[in-house]
Amino acid sequence: MTTPRAVTSDQNATVAAGFLGWMLDAFDFFLVVMTLTAIAKEFGKSDAAIALSITVTLAFRPVGAFIFGLLADRYGRKIPLMVDLVFYSVIEVLSGLAPNYITFLILRALFGIGMGAEWGVGASLVMEKVPPRLRGVMSGLLQQGYAAGYLLAALCYLLVFPHWGWRPLFFIGGLPALLALFVRARVQESDVWRETRHETWSHLGRAIARNWKLFLYLVGLMALMNMVSHGTQDMYPTFLQRDWGFGPTTRAAITAFSQVGALVGGVICGMYSDRLGRRRTIAFALAGAVITIPIWAFAPALPLLWLGAFVMQFFVQGAWGVIPAHINELSPDGVRGFLPGFAYQCGVAVASQIPHVQALFAARTTYAQTMALSAALVFTGGAIVALAGPERRGVAFGRRL
Repeated sequence: MTTPRAVTSDQNATVAAGFLGWMLDAFDFFLVVMTLTAIAKEFGKSDAAIALSITVTLAFRPVGAFIFGLLADRYGRKIPLMVDLVFYSVIEVLSGLAPNYITFLILRALFGIGMGAEWGVGASLVMEKVPPRLRGVMSGLLQQGYAAGYLLAALCYLLVFPHWGWRPLFFIGGLPALLALFVRARVQESDVWRETRHETWSHLGRAIARNWKLFLYLVGLMALMNMVSHGTQDMYPTFLQRDWGFGPTTRAAITAFSQVGALVGGVICGMYSDRLGRRRTIAFALAGAVITIPIWAFAPALPLLWLGAFVMQFFVQGAWGVIPAHINELSPDGVRGFLPGFAYQCGVAVASQIPHVQALFAARTTYAQTMALSAALVFTGGAIVALAGPERRGVAFGRRL
């Protein structure tokens, strides 16, 4: 029989693995965001052309979520997670070796497959392990691995880029492969998956088909939520360079500071969603983000720009901190490895054009005007869709829970 101490140790290891996996995944992704103008210069391309590589990464994320999500529901969460960690780490290192733009674009598509796989498998494993009473705060902590990854990318950019350029940053991006060893040694398979697993592929397929209405709702919600995050983050360092004229050090510092706000907001809002409810917390956070737009995009002085960056990401990632718990609670046990992750990444694909579109519009106006308008639209839409949908806060997972 497993002792309470062992269960607690496994839960802690699972949360750590989920957080670190998503953090290192986001770190690898945001290296392109931080180095966009330098990559454009080396390959002789425009900002919009390199922003297209971000779009390609986002567009291929559903492929990874589809493949690895099915494997996670059929064969367990642990092994697909380990394989994915190694896969996207190798692709990231190869991105740093890309000799030309076309090769770089192909590698970023492959990285999108690996990135899309990690969240769904990791989030289902964590949410199935933690007690329902802690699901909100653990959701906020898990999701803010994304903000921590952005923060880490900004810090590495600050320390590495001025001396050695952009390519060595992608070599550092190979570190997630080491996390697979930790998962292998410390994380146990999900008991909920063992209790509710499907014995055949046909059984799994029928279970997925029965939940098509929920899937469509989740895709719509996640499309708007990804526009909320990618619309305020992906082109932000470029906004700081083009509209404010900041160099690498200042851009990295402001971006890093904004992600401190994201970390705080994600955990606090995730925690309070256990009291206020998932939908209302998302809506309140997005309302706060709308109010923050003027100082975020049109700050008249540098101190207000710093404040706007912090507060904006506090609210943006505050809304996001609720998402792992919310959409995993909405998903039935037998398809939790596949449904929330695939819906999430399909939402990403829908939202994937936003950095490219922002870059195109900013070429005719400014990044400030473009990002402010897009932010106001998606914040409002995200709040409405969240409030209009279902909620199953605190629902028990598994047959014997």
